[in-house]
Amino acid sequence: MVCGHQVETVEEFTSNQGGPISSETRINDRIRVPEVRLVGPAGEQVGIVRIEDALRLAQENDLDLVEVAPQARPPVCKLMDFGKFKYESAQKARESRRNQQLTVIKEQKLRPKIDQHDYETKKGHVSRFLAAGNKVKVTIMFRGREQSRPELGFRLLQKLADEVTELGFVESSPKQDGRNMIMVLAPHKNVKPPKAAKAAKDESTESSEPPADA
Repeated sequence: MVCGHQVETVEEFTSNQGGPISSETRINDRIRVPEVRLVGPAGEQVGIVRIEDALRLAQENDLDLVEVAPQARPPVCKLMDFGKFKYESAQKARESRRNQQLTVIKEQKLRPKIDQHDYETKKGHVSRFLAAGNKVKVTIMFRGREQSRPELGFRLLQKLADEVTELGFVESSPKQDGRNMIMVLAPHKNVKPPKAAKAAKDESTESSEPPADA
């Protein structure tokens, strides 16, 4: 039962019920029950009211009556601008997908006894990946007797993490995985991928340029 439960926001309430409001959600005249537990536009509890009164309040406030918890008895409905809510939810979902697509995991493999020149080359790749906003999975590959010296791999990974600390941080500490030791580095949040950084730069340039007729 939802009796006495304070509904702060539609997003919070629907997430607690197992998911966002769907396109099949009943609104306004499609809600065919004698009474509902009504929540105001600011999340305030109005109480149990007749469906006719709830619809009248929605119309008077130029809002929609949206059923947010049909399984409750009586169903819980909220006064809101349903079109605006669906638009903002779609925008958030689109932004979330965009951020996920921009997160790419690259990989670099090293040997515990790597020479300095190869190490610098590998470190350069790691730095470039982090600067581009990508995560980097660094793998130390042990062979033969090297497997008895895991501390060599640990020290090498620690050294690498310390030397790229301006670009990223250790998201997953070094862990032994069979013959390998793995560490994951992630870029700092203020590091923007090239496309995002270029877009921001272009936008800044456009806003700083004087009008054509100035």
